[in-house]
Amino acid sequence: MDFKQIQDLIKLVNRSELSEFRMEQGDLKLTIRTKHYNSGTTQVVQAAPTVATAAPAPVASAPAPATNEAAPAKKAEEAADEENSKYITVKSPMIGTFYRASGPEKEPFVKVGDNVDKGTVVCIIEAMKLFNEIESEVSGKIVKVLADDASPVEYDQPLFIVDPS
Repeated sequence: MDFKQIQDLIKLVNRSELSEFRMEQGDLKLTIRTKHYNSGTTQVVQAAPTVATAAPAPVASAPAPATNEAAPAKKAEEAADEENSKYITVKSPMIGTFYRASGPEKEPFVKVGDNVDKGTVVCIIEAMKLFNEIESEVSGKIVKVLADDASPVEYDQPLFIVDPS
């Protein structure tokens, strides 16, 4: 990962108003933490044998209000908790933009009531202009879609509820 890619990641994290982003890619471990004060800064902490540590960069956006930054994620988690414990939650493996279909005019990969097998593509998450197909880790029936199409999602945010029976 080069410095330009790290800068792009910092911009993406700032736009999404996340407070923390972590990524591991081979020997590279990257953590980006943001603090929204009047003089807001972004810290980049990087530990890898072959990659240099990036210095803190200024936050380009205005300080965020003291509102609940993770409201969509918490609502989705509460919805998942309300569901029967026999259901399995498919969670986002990364931050990015959630898409239910491969294009605007295309059918969604899965809908409520569809049966999925382990390895079935259930959605796409776009991160840094890369479209990542997300596969189901379980077989079962889609009970609920928790994320809105074309909306930002966070790492480990619930996306789907699957009934494995």
